[in-house]
Amino acid sequence: MSRKSLGIGVIGFGWMGQAHSRGFRRGPSYFPDRSYDPRLVICGDNMDGRGDMAVSDFGFEESTKDWQAVIDHPDVDVVVVTAPNMLHVDLCVAAAEAGKHVFCEKPVGGTPEQTAIVEKATRDAGVNTGVGYNYRFAPLVAYAKELIDDGALGEITNYRGRFFSMYGADPMGLLSWRFQHEHAGYGVSTDILSHSVDLAMHLIGPIDKVMGLSHTFITDRPLPKAGGTHYDRGAPGDPTGPVTNEDYFGAMVRFDNGAIGNFETSRAIIGPESQNAFEVYGTKGSIAWNFEKMNELQVYLVDDEGPSGGVRRHNGYTHVFGGDQYRFHGNFVPGSANSIGFEDLIAIEDFNFLEAVATDTPYEPGFREALAYVSVQAAMIRSSESGSWEPVTSVGLD
Repeated sequence: MSRKSLGIGVIGFGWMGQAHSRGFRRGPSYFPDRSYDPRLVICGDNMDGRGDMAVSDFGFEESTKDWQAVIDHPDVDVVVVTAPNMLHVDLCVAAAEAGKHVFCEKPVGGTPEQTAIVEKATRDAGVNTGVGYNYRFAPLVAYAKELIDDGALGEITNYRGRFFSMYGADPMGLLSWRFQHEHAGYGVSTDILSHSVDLAMHLIGPIDKVMGLSHTFITDRPLPKAGGTHYDRGAPGDPTGPVTNEDYFGAMVRFDNGAIGNFETSRAIIGPESQNAFEVYGTKGSIAWNFEKMNELQVYLVDDEGPSGGVRRHNGYTHVFGGDQYRFHGNFVPGSANSIGFEDLIAIEDFNFLEAVATDTPYEPGFREALAYVSVQAAMIRSSESGSWEPVTSVGLD
């Protein structure tokens, strides 16, 4: 089988840069029918030691502290951007102008206006793009979409989405870039709410109007140490700095198809560790999924009238386990109820993006989908400031 060699350059070698690099390396063993062969050419990161680790432990051919060297490398076909949000514009635009295909971690920039700049630049350049909405690739999320699209739930009436995470619940958690507007842009509306709303639009369709509310619960945090992340913590008495973006965002929405939805997201909540969850309600049934139990799906389908005067003899949700009958699950493990994990979703995402590049076909979710989310985000932010319902209008540039 003839395969296209794709040279990969990664900019930013923190958690997500490493996760994608593992995804690229693992891909060939999980997807033997692929159209490409990945080549880890160069990794760019300005922190001491990360470049050496990229070469010695991950198999990159070389490393650099200069991000421009990644983009300029003649053997790089695909640039993967996993740097802090406010660097996305410079990195993605430069990559597109150099004719490189671009994958960027969500939400592409730190503000809706930045996402619009990047989307236009890559569209003008004609390169393929991908954004890191990896939860779409959970096999049971794909099955949920199949149920919705096939009409098994009937007409969709209600949607409930949430992403509750404790990563910012500790007041001693360091003031990493994620808590600072100048580096991250907005807070949870840029970070984890983007996943929740993207899943909703993927499953249900576009959103028409919104009512939003934001709040910051922890207003000061210990200053970061060298190499500190949002999972590290300081100690009482450490010098602190102000948090400049929001911890919480909630919204009510109306979808274009008339369905009503609500969203909540918080990084400063106690209890849920990584609860990216949705519930979909229709006239014939409902489904519920929670990433904390990503290999399980709750399905309720209304039965036909039974023999006892139309009274159903059983009610309640069916507990569906993930398994190799669902797409991509079997690439990792056979049978039913044998679980796959978060980085398996990254590997599926990376496979799909590189497959699209190798076959010269559009990839979804790309920067068009990133633009769709930030257009909703912009309306939510306007609403949180005005206290009124706001229409969703595209923030895209012509």
